[in-house]
Order: sequence, then C-alpha cells, then structure tokens
Amino acid sequence: MNTKLFNLALIKYELRNLMGNTFTLIFGVIFPIGMTIFFGKILVGNVPEDMRDVVLTSIFITESLIIPLASILVGYSAIFSQELEKNTPLRFRLFGYSEKTILISKICAHLIFITISLVIYTAVVISVLKIQVPTLSSALILIVSLYLLSTILFMLAHGISLFFKKFGPTFAITMILYFLIMILSGMFGVQAKDFPDALKAVAYVFPTTYISGEFIDFWQGGSYNFVPFIQSFIFFAAVSSIILILAIYHNRRKFN
Repeated sequence: MNTKLFNLALIKYELRNLMGNTFTLIFGVIFPIGMTIFFGKILVGNVPEDMRDVVLTSIFITESLIIPLASILVGYSAIFSQELEKNTPLRFRLFGYSEKTILISKICAHLIFITISLVIYTAVVISVLKIQVPTLSSALILIVSLYLLSTILFMLAHGISLFFKKFGPTFAITMILYFLIMILSGMFGVQAKDFPDALKAVAYVFPTTYISGEFIDFWQGGSYNFVPFIQSFIFFAAVSSIILILAIYHNRRKFN
C-alpha cells in the first residue's frame, strides 16, 4: 500500500487531466479574462472619471471568483464524476494508492491550477485595464479567501460527484449552483444589497457575496467588519462538509 499523503506523480497526473479539460481552460481561465475586459470597456464610458478606477477594480475582484467556481465546482465535479463512471479511483486503489493520497493529490493539483489561472488573469487584466493597486493586507486577504473558497468548493463538488457517480446529474446540479451563486453574489450586474430582504438574506450566506460587493471598500486601506464574512465562510464550509460526509457514508453503504 502506498501510504504517502503527497505523491508527486499523482499530482502531475491530476494536473494533466485539468490542463486537458476544455471546459476548465475556457471557463476557468479565458472566460473571466474576457468578461473583465468586456465589462471594463463597456461600463467605463458611463462612469464619472473619478470613479472609473474604482469600478474597474470592483469588476476585477468580482470576476476573479469565476476562476474557482468554474474550475472546481463545475470543472472538477465533471472530471471526477466521469472518473467514477469508469471506476478510475478503484483502479488507483488496486494499485495501492489510498483514498487520502488520491484526494490530497487532486486538491493540490487544483490549487496549483487556481494559482496559475489567477496569475494569468491578473497579468492580462492589469495590462489592459487600470486596476487600483491594493494594500498588501488587502491583496493577501483576497488571495487567502480565493484559496479557502476553492477548498470548500472542492469538498462540495467531490461530495456531489460521489453521491451521484454519474456525469449527467452531477453536471446539472453543479451548473445550477454555479449560476445561482453568481446571481446571488451580484456577478450579473445587480448587487446583493439591492435584492429584496428575503433574497438578500440568502445571498449573504455565501462568502462570494462579500468578496464581490464589499472587498472594494478596503482595497486601498480602511476599516472593515470581517465577522459576517467569516461567519459565511464557516457556514458554507459546514454545509459542504456535511454533503461530503453524507456522500462518503452513502457510498460506503452501497459497497457493504
């Protein structure tokens, strides 16, 4: 039994799978770049000159959320559900790789992909649009938040895939969640603060809503109350963990 938690060969294998997935490359890398530049060019003409940099920066922060949402929630669940249909994880276990080793390799590969995507996204966007330079603490908060979000989305995507073990229903559910989170987070033009009270309460359950609508407030410094944001992360992580645990339990019952 290969008991090493970190296996470089498996991480490389998972990374190749990611790079070979057209959906992940298009919607996890190209799409957020295109959306940011498109909205930046379209909206900037209708904004007072003294507010243009703020609006462009807000768009930059908001559209960065597409990278983990598309790459992991939709992309990873699509890849993993197809692997389950082909019994690929079972074959790895037969070769002596533990479930923990396989899972950690997948997480590492996806976080590496997220890092590469964010670097490309930032480099391209700042070369085209005038984005405000953040304080070091603000930049680190955004980066850490995106990595935490990616990890939680990975748990959610893994749980959904493991429960259904079929590409069709897994893809349908994750795509619904993908667009639901984007809409509620204010990524389609209407900010969550402008929603009716009942819908607003649902929107602020997701940490993406805070990142999209409020991170611009302290981008270049200033005070900010992080308590509701942290609470949303805890809640989202708890729900994703429960879904993952239930999926693992459901999967083991089917084999017993």
